[in-house]
Amino acid sequence: MNKTLSTILIVIAVLALAGGVFFAGTMYARTNSYGPSMTLAPGASAGVFGNGWSNNNSYSPSMMNGRGPNMMGGNGGMMNGQRMMGGYGYNAANITPLTIDQTKAAAEKYLVGLNNSDLEIAEIMIFDNNGYVIVKETSTDIGAFELLVNPTSQIAYPEHGPNMMWNLKYGGLNHEYMMGGNGYGMMSGGMMGGNGNMMQGWNNTIPANISAEMTVTPEQAVQYAQQYLDANYAGASAATDPAQFYGYYTLDFEKDGKVAGMLSVNGYSGQVFLHTWHGTFIEETE
Repeated sequence: MNKTLSTILIVIAVLALAGGVFFAGTMYARTNSYGPSMTLAPGASAGVFGNGWSNNNSYSPSMMNGRGPNMMGGNGGMMNGQRMMGGYGYNAANITPLTIDQTKAAAEKYLVGLNNSDLEIAEIMIFDNNGYVIVKETSTDIGAFELLVNPTSQIAYPEHGPNMMWNLKYGGLNHEYMMGGNGYGMMSGGMMGGNGNMMQGWNNTIPANISAEMTVTPEQAVQYAQQYLDANYAGASAATDPAQFYGYYTLDFEKDGKVAGMLSVNGYSGQVFLHTWHGTFIEETE
């Protein structure tokens, strides 16, 4: 097989895989999230944000609570913990959780690779499955994107879920270590550019004129989050200070006075998306 034909076949395979991941995420967002139907973002597709309810007009918590063999979370799911987007496949029971300093160092290294002076770390949370980092714009104080840090490799990479599907400004950005990258990602080995970068060489320009204004206010986001918790996690309380990103909010929730989990709320549809991959909360810092 000549080199040109081989390259073409590789590109087709990568595109097919990327399309499959996007389609799976789209269908998941449509059928397995909770919330009222509201106005979509300008140019947004109803296929991405869904109608706010599952197809049978009910919400099945077993699909998102980490207890079933679901597609984007749970025991053995396609995106269980960090297996799909992080590509590490570690057993959380056999690892030592990250420290704040280790998570910060990994996130700072990641930001250096982006070479964007307007980005800085805003918050760090440590769970037994991963480190979680909010990166914000210093010029606007608005959240830019969310990172996860793998406790085994101590490599930072973009969080899956709303951070990729709902982030209107940074969700499509070709991050330096996209999907794990640097030899550790889903497309490790650099099938399309080397160094493990899945989409190296693609357009990585940040979209211009993306408004931070959303039809769902922070207060409404908290309300929708609490409605979801009341229906699925009795006794849990949503935080009242959600982190705002371009297209959605992310907030913690507590039970018995302790952080019990995290969820995101779409800023246009009001959909609620439960983060199933963090594990048990340990500590945080801002």
